[in-house]
Amino acid sequence: MKNLQGDIYRRFIKRTMDFILSLIAIIVLSIIPVFPIVAILVKVKLGSPVLFKQKRPGLNEEIFMMYKFRTMTDQRDENGELLPDRVRLTKFGKFLRSTSLDELPELFNILKGDMSIVGPRPLLVQYLSLYNERQKRRHEVRPGLSGLAQVSGRNAISWEDKFEFDVKYVDGMSFMNDCRIIFSTIKKVFVREGINSKTAATIEPFQGTKEEE
Repeated sequence: MKNLQGDIYRRFIKRTMDFILSLIAIIVLSIIPVFPIVAILVKVKLGSPVLFKQKRPGLNEEIFMMYKFRTMTDQRDENGELLPDRVRLTKFGKFLRSTSLDELPELFNILKGDMSIVGPRPLLVQYLSLYNERQKRRHEVRPGLSGLAQVSGRNAISWEDKFEFDVKYVDGMSFMNDCRIIFSTIKKVFVREGINSKTAATIEPFQGTKEEE
């Protein structure tokens, strides 16, 4: 059954709400001042550049530049190759991730219209060719600062479970669901659950879903 309320919300309300809330958040976090303090600490503890920039696929798989505060150093081996994530991810970087402070610059992506406050998380461009038809549906909406998968396990659940939550969000999008996810996200940030995978410093790369024979 078509989600008529969700369609109205998506078309006429969600983008306006994203713009207003992200603008308010940017102003407040600049006045407090969270943004300047985090930026200075990143500069001192991790070096330059302060921002981590990377291309990510958004709505309808259109590519945009996503911004985050950096959480890793640029430590390299004798051959000039970057050291593993577990080595470059410092205690301070782990703190930024566990508190989601590293995600704050994405508010500017939301303001621009690249992202939404709530939606499937924007993943790597190279994953696009690995999705099956159902998993591709995550790109029917703008990617989010937080999403249903993030409040349902974040990096502690499998890729397949994440994508199922993403599709479930797309099919059930509504104002009330977004409000529930926002409040659950705030709770998760304080509890600091599911930040990392159990077997990697961050999360294992997605390698595609094996089709059942």
